[in-house]
Amino acid sequence: MLARWLVLFFLLLTTSGLAAQEAECECIWQGSFVDVFSASDLVISATVIAGKGNSLDLSVDRKLLGADEREGIRIWLKAANYCRPEADTFPIGSQWVMALDHIDEVVEGGFNPSTPNISYGRVGDYSISSCGGYWLSQSENLVSGNLINAPRWVREPEMTPVLLDLIGEHIEGSVSHEALLEASREDPALRELMLDTRAFLRGDED
Repeated sequence: MLARWLVLFFLLLTTSGLAAQEAECECIWQGSFVDVFSASDLVISATVIAGKGNSLDLSVDRKLLGADEREGIRIWLKAANYCRPEADTFPIGSQWVMALDHIDEVVEGGFNPSTPNISYGRVGDYSISSCGGYWLSQSENLVSGNLINAPRWVREPEMTPVLLDLIGEHIEGSVSHEALLEASREDPALRELMLDTRAFLRGDED
């Protein structure tokens, strides 16, 4: 009798687990940031200034690619089975480099008037995919994350932070893939020594 109950319990857990998996987004990894940014509608360096439901308001610090000239935009994140990151991935005040897709139309069932802050998103706003390196963490002018040749689904691989200017120049086409990869692999201790040496030669006290 006990064995029968154990089997039934196991089957129940398995069935519920499969149902949960089916409810989750399933997508194919599209690649690191350098592989996906060119197909995006807007690439920006931005600061998160507010959030509500599954949306975030961003202050655009620098536009790297795209025609949108607005200083502030709204992006929509995870809801239902949309392949997007959770909103709490991006805390208020944090800085990011993001490759975004413009929302041109709302999918069927993507907007519920009774929960307007949890939806697919508004036409004219943006969404961000979780199926690749569509976002990079930024601290002042240094950027890290799944930038280039990084393992799939690893959001913070071991790497040397890269200057935002260098990423901007790569997007513009003036810095090669190889140069960006080399910068991400540079020994941070060696770079610190080089910076200290340059400061010494300039006569800087600090």
